[in-house]
Amino acid sequence: MTAPLKNAEIKEMPSTEPHRMKGTMMDGVKALQRTPELKGGTQADKRTEIASYFTNTFDTYTSLFDCLVDDNAFYQKSIALRHPLIFYFGHTATFFINKLLLAKLIPERIDAHMESIFAIGVDEMSWDDLDDKNYDWPSVPEVRQYRAKVRAKVLNVINTQALSLPIDWESPWWPIVMGIEHERIHLETSSVLIRQHDLARVQIQPQWPACPDTSDAPKNTLITVPAGEVNIGKAFDDAYYGWDNEYGERRTEVAEFKASEYLVSNNEFLEFVDAGGYEHDSFWSEEGTSWKQFTKAKHPAFWRWHKAWHLRLMTQEMPMPWDWPAEVNYHEASAFCEWKSAQMGQQIRLPSEDEWHRLCAHANVKEVGVDVANANLHLDHYASSTPVNRFKQGDFYDVVGNVWQWTQTPIYPLDNFKVHPLYDDFTTPTFDGQHNLMKGGSWISAGNEARLSARYAFRRHFSQHAGFRYIASDEKVNDPNPYYESDRLLSEYAEFHFGDTWYGVENFPKALADIALAANKGKPAGKALDLGCACGRASFELAREFDKVDGIDFSANFTRLGAVMAEQGAVRYALTEEGELVSYHTRTLQELGLKDCAQRVSFHQGDACNLKPQFAGYDLVLAANLIDRLYQPSVFLKDIAKRINSGGLLILASPYTWLEEHTPKEGWIGGYKKDGENYTTLDGLKDQLSNHFRLVSEPQKVPFVIRETQHKFQHTLSELTIWERLPR
Repeated sequence: MTAPLKNAEIKEMPSTEPHRMKGTMMDGVKALQRTPELKGGTQADKRTEIASYFTNTFDTYTSLFDCLVDDNAFYQKSIALRHPLIFYFGHTATFFINKLLLAKLIPERIDAHMESIFAIGVDEMSWDDLDDKNYDWPSVPEVRQYRAKVRAKVLNVINTQALSLPIDWESPWWPIVMGIEHERIHLETSSVLIRQHDLARVQIQPQWPACPDTSDAPKNTLITVPAGEVNIGKAFDDAYYGWDNEYGERRTEVAEFKASEYLVSNNEFLEFVDAGGYEHDSFWSEEGTSWKQFTKAKHPAFWRWHKAWHLRLMTQEMPMPWDWPAEVNYHEASAFCEWKSAQMGQQIRLPSEDEWHRLCAHANVKEVGVDVANANLHLDHYASSTPVNRFKQGDFYDVVGNVWQWTQTPIYPLDNFKVHPLYDDFTTPTFDGQHNLMKGGSWISAGNEARLSARYAFRRHFSQHAGFRYIASDEKVNDPNPYYESDRLLSEYAEFHFGDTWYGVENFPKALADIALAANKGKPAGKALDLGCACGRASFELAREFDKVDGIDFSANFTRLGAVMAEQGAVRYALTEEGELVSYHTRTLQELGLKDCAQRVSFHQGDACNLKPQFAGYDLVLAANLIDRLYQPSVFLKDIAKRINSGGLLILASPYTWLEEHTPKEGWIGGYKKDGENYTTLDGLKDQLSNHFRLVSEPQKVPFVIRETQHKFQHTLSELTIWERLPR
């Protein structure tokens, strides 16, 4: 273990200019450092390298927003399905603070309001709330000041946190690298949003130069890729950072196929447009047809017609570069392949993820090294695409780089997949059969994004810096099952909420809701909040009498399951019986008598210690088995008073199993000696709530049983207290 560096050694890091990669083509473009190797080297060198990687990433991301013409541009949405850019300007900084706080690398927040409203982005799920009236966005100068504070805070953590190598999933340094790689993802997605923004709202910046080169497009040909074995998946001791979906195993034999020498160029895609490809539904899937009809699409989203075709780049338009790659969504790429099949008289389609890896191996594509890349990656060349015949890799061009390449494979969990506890919703929400993998990276893809093991997926209708190459093959590809319903903890909680009762003990969430509804009898029943809702059974039960119920939990996996139950009326899961043996279960709201309650319930991911401002005006708040799992329970108790109406009820239930792994000891509400006497959690609750609440009745013990296997159950008592909000 190495000693921390002296403060001055890291504070002297350059504040704005990223490290220059050797041989970078354009002097103006900001080259991005490579993702660090996390095993080798000395601790002191690794600390300095990660500090440099952080500032390189953080400052490049900050400079990206210089492409907006003024502060007003931050607050206008580029597209309806995304937040305005002010959110993304603040989001990556708050991600650092929220993850470092969760990992206990910092003791407190910088700005609770910013770290609430900037915490959660758009996951494209139906329960995501994009109502603008719910967001009181701060000013651009305020966010810039906040980002500066976060930069200093993260550098201080890098400076002072003890370091042992290797850095792996269990290392306290993992969330530091996670934050950096997360910001590199948003560097790309934010560049797309700037590209989608109104042209009058953006401006050309010399540090983000577009490629000036264009010529006649090359004619595409098909080249044979021989059959071979493909192995996908990283070991958990891999030397480089990876997201959860990259770990695990998949081994398969890929049959011979032929692949296009080049990515499909704008010129080649024009043939499809001119042939009426957007008018003929026969080329489009049912989903693609629905998208096309809804959007009234007639050509790719970045094409513009001004007496001739032009292409919208990030900050400008230019006459159409016909030899650049066509940038389209999955539906457009797939429809082109159907049209091409009819033209060529053979089966043309998008490659699978396995086939893309086989193509990489055949073309002898290697990871990007320290020198300038032989690929349009990492901002090593331009802040735009380049001609499709510029970067040759084996017999092909742009096997990696230039634009992402759509595959026909929906993202799925590799064998032995598991989520990282600090980011449990990075991938699992996309295991739905509706998010397809893209491979190879684009001109701005950097760090983890640019590695061959990267597995990024988007909804099929979304636009990115993405294009495609096609393959010819009669081989039928069976995509792996993308649905992930076997997480053990999630299954146990699904059973706990919606399943059988055991040993005569009533279903716990239902029992709590029954007590809450009885206590609320004769009181207003407008809005209720189920905080720490897990899978949501109590939320549905409260909706038997309340007009609206919000269910909030820190875990996106839990709230997603609740949302599935609300939307589909059923959940399906596998329960462990013993060892590898499982049983399969389906539970429905109709069976539970709750079918009519679903429309009054909505689920949200959130932090009980830092709720968004719109969660207020409640007549009842239920916080079950929550308080002893919070990192700052006193903050929660202080904050919740302002969210409950006068005369409203706060119902707390907890077994009071205080553990330092969840709550620092100095943050415990009770369960210790105070002034030489026993000081219980009930004592602490009375002391902390007495200014705003009165205890309605004596505490009661509510039992619950959690099933782990058919032979193992947990039996626990939770102490329940009911508090009435005093008049304001």
